[in-house]
Amino acid sequence: MLAAAAAIAASEALAAVLDLRESPLLSVGQSVIALTPGPVAEAIIGVVGTGDKPLAVASVAVAILVLGGVVGRWWQTRRLAAFSLVAVLVVLAVASVLSRPYASPEGVFASVAGGVVLMGVLQLLLREGQHTTVDASRRIFLRTAAAVAVATVVVGAAGQALASRHRRREVVERARAALKIPTRAVVVPAGADLDIQGQAPWLTSNRDFYRIDTALQAPLIDPAEWRLRIHGMVDRELTLSYQDLLDRGLTDAWITICCVSNEVGGDLIGNTVWGGVPIKGILEEVGVRAGADALLSTSEDGWTCGTPIDALMDGRDALLALTMNGEPLPVPHGFPVRQVVPGLYGYVSATKWVTDWEVTRFADFEAYWTQRGWGERGPVKTQSRIDVPADGSTVDAGTMTIAGVAWAQHVGIERVEVRIDDADWREATLAVAPNPDTWVQWSIDWDAEPGRHDIQVRATDATGATQTAERADVLPDGATGYDGITVSVG
Repeated sequence: MLAAAAAIAASEALAAVLDLRESPLLSVGQSVIALTPGPVAEAIIGVVGTGDKPLAVASVAVAILVLGGVVGRWWQTRRLAAFSLVAVLVVLAVASVLSRPYASPEGVFASVAGGVVLMGVLQLLLREGQHTTVDASRRIFLRTAAAVAVATVVVGAAGQALASRHRRREVVERARAALKIPTRAVVVPAGADLDIQGQAPWLTSNRDFYRIDTALQAPLIDPAEWRLRIHGMVDRELTLSYQDLLDRGLTDAWITICCVSNEVGGDLIGNTVWGGVPIKGILEEVGVRAGADALLSTSEDGWTCGTPIDALMDGRDALLALTMNGEPLPVPHGFPVRQVVPGLYGYVSATKWVTDWEVTRFADFEAYWTQRGWGERGPVKTQSRIDVPADGSTVDAGTMTIAGVAWAQHVGIERVEVRIDDADWREATLAVAPNPDTWVQWSIDWDAEPGRHDIQVRATDATGATQTAERADVLPDGATGYDGITVSVG
């Protein structure tokens, strides 16, 4: 296992020295993610949320360490089997590297080098443990093992330090900082934020905005190199540059986006002002042919997404977004360009790092998540959430405020109601919503009496449809049911 740790450290350090876009460890992690069945992926996200990426990398590393232990077990008595297992590990790493958009001979070299280091260190450790007496073998082995451990830590730390100063990362960060995008002051509309302690802010900061995607390492794209190719069932193909989008002028729109993995009462949702170019105008420019009903978008790292054409052409603020909260998109949120489409879950609309559009038909393809069991079109379902008081908390008797948020993107919220225990539903007060594409805060006063109480909330959208009480899992097309909490009143 120590030899396997040394192999990982050496491979990662070599990847940093060679300035690889993606190390072999990350490539293997991406392959694991790609091969994970949809229900399993959803279960993992449900447990660890945005910690899924560190978990994926850690799981791959642990698996390599365990297999390194197996190699060590076999080294003395089953040498051929040990060599074969190392060869399998190297082949899997090479295959993962070659399957990625960033495949390179240097990545293959770093993968093979890791296997060589594993066998070399293992042979060194076993040789140093073979001496005339048990005590001498133990002392020499422990001394050598300690040296290998220190070297592994040093090499690994050096590799991480080099990776943090990845030349491409520095180029992209400098380019992002130097962008000449007009200053876009962000002002929360009057009356939109109730400013109740414990309630989620109406405006979600870039730092706090949720991130769910399949990229273990966010793609690094220089805006000067970025291109969007538009092709397929169109009258004329078109390729756009970042400057082309800037020249068209940016439209600002307050839009709430939500992940299909958001459980009832969950926080995989955020609201901000996006600045970008309307998608409708671009599609009208290329001319969508009769029969096309889908836009297949592809990110720079190969992830795919299918979006209904009618949702992009019906006049809603569907954008190719360049800014988020008045500044260029952060790299983890899709810099330099991503899609934002109100009213659709992110897995069918919000492609980050987008580089390719194919106008096509749903019958002719399956996108990344639809291949794994999710629904094809993904309209956002009306939902509401209780933020205050916290579930399981103890509060003082007397008048208190119950508050939260509700959303029905591109439809709007008409009414929010709250029920205490088995009493009648009471209508809450709604804050201002600047458009039907954002969530809305709500609050209601409650004369809390001593005891244990159950609190539920439900929302009715602008069409008059009230969210269903029936509980459903997020798979295949979004969770349903009332959010509920239990509090104790002292």
